[in-house]
Amino acid sequence: MFFTEPQKILAYGPSVDMRKSWNGLVRLVTHNLKENPLDGTAYVFINKRGSLLKAVLWDRTGYVIVSKRLEVGKFRLSKLDEKQELKKDNARLLFDGISLAKRGRK
Repeated sequence: MFFTEPQKILAYGPSVDMRKSWNGLVRLVTHNLKENPLDGTAYVFINKRGSLLKAVLWDRTGYVIVSKRLEVGKFRLSKLDEKQELKKDNARLLFDGISLAKRGRK
């Protein structure tokens, strides 16, 4: 998924305007998540439609941004908390477009 293995993976729950690039995403990390963007954590953001995902990570010499657009389906987190930690297996599922949202019984 990344060139550098992240220490942990944090997802930002609210939808994000994906016109944001380096500075805008890092500003969300520092101001909204109250985290240090240089700590080796991968920060994941999803747009309002759930069709686009971006992750930003500091890899010792600069920022890496990974972006993925789904052709079918939506990126969905398990909850809409402002900040949630993802296990690596759940992050892989999310990047594959598999919803992490719990489904109710019918």
